[in-house]
Amino acid sequence: MNTAPIALPELAAAVRERRDAHIRMLSDLVACPSLLGQEGEAQHYMRDRFSSMGLAIDEFEIDDDALRTHPAYSPSLISYAGRPNVVGIHQPRHGSTGRSLILNGHIDVVPVGDERLWTHPPFSPVVRDGRLYGRGAADMKAGIVSYTLAMQTLAEMGLEPAAPVFLQSVIEEECTGNGALGCLMRGYRADAAIIPEPTDGIMDAQLGVMWLTLRVQGVPAHAAYAPRGSSAIEFAGYLVDAMKQLAEDWNHAGCRHARYASHAHPINFNLGGLHGGEWTSSVPTQCKAQIRVSYYPGTTPEQALAAIRETLEAAQRAHPNGAAFHWTLGNDSGFRADGLVLDTGIPLIRTLAECHADLHGKAADMVALTGTTDAKYFNLYGATPAVCYGPPGHNPHGVDESVSIDDMLNTTTVIAWFIARWCGLNYL
Repeated sequence: MNTAPIALPELAAAVRERRDAHIRMLSDLVACPSLLGQEGEAQHYMRDRFSSMGLAIDEFEIDDDALRTHPAYSPSLISYAGRPNVVGIHQPRHGSTGRSLILNGHIDVVPVGDERLWTHPPFSPVVRDGRLYGRGAADMKAGIVSYTLAMQTLAEMGLEPAAPVFLQSVIEEECTGNGALGCLMRGYRADAAIIPEPTDGIMDAQLGVMWLTLRVQGVPAHAAYAPRGSSAIEFAGYLVDAMKQLAEDWNHAGCRHARYASHAHPINFNLGGLHGGEWTSSVPTQCKAQIRVSYYPGTTPEQALAAIRETLEAAQRAHPNGAAFHWTLGNDSGFRADGLVLDTGIPLIRTLAECHADLHGKAADMVALTGTTDAKYFNLYGATPAVCYGPPGHNPHGVDESVSIDDMLNTTTVIAWFIARWCGLNYL
């Protein structure tokens, strides 16, 4: 076994020479509309890509029954049939002498909203002014391209990581996280993990997140005599307003987690769906509100849910007609996730920060995310230190989502440089 010397300028030049390869792969992935339940095509693409690189393939569907036994399980939304996780496995040919690594990314994307608002169709990738546009370009298919081509570039330079590297393409990061949890329960562990989410720095903290369903039952009446009834839709809106006031209380300086002291508005409760009513001329008796809530590291989902229920009970007592309504609140679908804060002195963050500074000539920002990522599973349950580090992107979950091609190339270079320093390199 030989330890292969490599210089950063040589590596960066090799990545830049593969600019067109980055654009082609990202365009291919964006053209796969990997919405919830439709991830199969994109995952087959990743399987074939990993296989073409000489990686061993582990393709498996999530066992929902097995996941239910794990404390980090989030309630599933649909069947996992035909929607596999795909892992490309590198084992060094000449023996393992370095530290192992997981490179993880989610293939799923969120809905596009009203497609008429987009400049170009969201699943028809377009390159304009140095950026690639399309749903999922930033969040986070550019990151998947970066870690894939980091490995491929090293191989085409005649080099391999001198330690096991696991390239994971997972489903459901955007709604449950059960894809990454499925990899964890399958036994994947490493000395470190990098998730190239669009962070514009190194993620060292993230909030807890939970999806809640509020169901309200009111009293029906003919619209001509509306005061005789009690509108479930109107009362649901009243309760959601009470929840949002709780969020403002948590945003108050005296309630903040120290890592989020500098954020303008870290805690957000989002009303993402409202469904109710039976007939235009009838006072509605049913309403369902779907709400995404967040809470600080150190607060458990159970504690957050208890505080929200207490707020809603107080709001019902304060309402002049509150006794007419019945409501329930639960986490029966989607996220149920703890927050986390990392020690920025751990070897993973120190080494990644050094690699970033080597390329950019300045320190990487430490980023406290106001959302959640799959990093929680590695850090909290998998004994694998994990960070997010990827090209920043523009308008993820919004209209005309895009990523800078140069930023994607820089991420590829830093990941490849990190592999060289963390795993070591062998000549092939």
